[in-house]
Amino acid sequence: MATLIAPANPSPVEDAEAIRKAVHGWGTDEKKIISIIGHRNAVQRKLIRQTYEEIYQENLIKRFESELHGNFEKAMFRWILDPLDRDAVLANVALKQSNPDYHVIVELSCIYSPEELLAVKRAYQARYQHCLEEDLASHISGDLRKFLVALVGVYRYDGAEIDTRLSKTEADVLHNAVKDKNHEEITRIVGTRSKAQLIATFNFYKDKYGASITKHLVNDPADHYLAAVCTAIRCINDPKKYYEELLQNALHNHKVDEDVLTRVIVTRAEKDLKDIMELYYRRYSVTLDHEVAKETSGDYKAFLLTLMGKHD
Repeated sequence: MATLIAPANPSPVEDAEAIRKAVHGWGTDEKKIISIIGHRNAVQRKLIRQTYEEIYQENLIKRFESELHGNFEKAMFRWILDPLDRDAVLANVALKQSNPDYHVIVELSCIYSPEELLAVKRAYQARYQHCLEEDLASHISGDLRKFLVALVGVYRYDGAEIDTRLSKTEADVLHNAVKDKNHEEITRIVGTRSKAQLIATFNFYKDKYGASITKHLVNDPADHYLAAVCTAIRCINDPKKYYEELLQNALHNHKVDEDVLTRVIVTRAEKDLKDIMELYYRRYSVTLDHEVAKETSGDYKAFLLTLMGKHD
């Protein structure tokens, strides 16, 4: 379930006018911006952007970029974009880092439906004039590149049907591939089979070999290929649990990882953030909004809490 609290039919003209007042004058009224944009769904935000540009002949996103700062500006930029365009930006930013963040690519490939992934790839191509696979190949190398290109390039079957005999066979194949470090076979299976088929295979693996495949995969933390495969398996097996663990790590490492915190809250607020928050509370006996409030500050904190349905 979503956490976003949005009115049914707000006036885009009134919203655009109120935002104009908030960004022009003696100082920017961040609270007013949060009270409007933080309570609008994707369709409503798009209408605000279009209306603002029609009335004032000015790009609202660029205006926000010039008026807002730091983590708040970054979070607002992510939020106000169309969701598909946002995912394209997240993927591009992840690849352009000095150490590319493969987690973003794996999330898009293994949590999104085949149709959603295809739509993100189209948005990526429209924004950057080249395809996501091309940029993956340019910025990542070795077995990790082969794996990520396989994940992004495949159009997985999305049905619930499974082949039980194949699951049992491929559980054995995976076990041998892990033992022999046969990355080609691991990539072939994890990169192409449907989610339902893979979940069945992972379950057979655990039943037969006494531990989940991820327990057997992780030996060397510096091995990005194995880490990416583990991330893919977690995303396929239980996306909400994956996000809950991601948030826990983002909030409780040596320093708060604002990029991860922003990404999860912004991308899941209109989808399943409420479920993720409930899972977090059941596991840690503390609410996620309490942890976010404790570890963040200022307008950034106010905005994240608003998207979580906890603050005005």
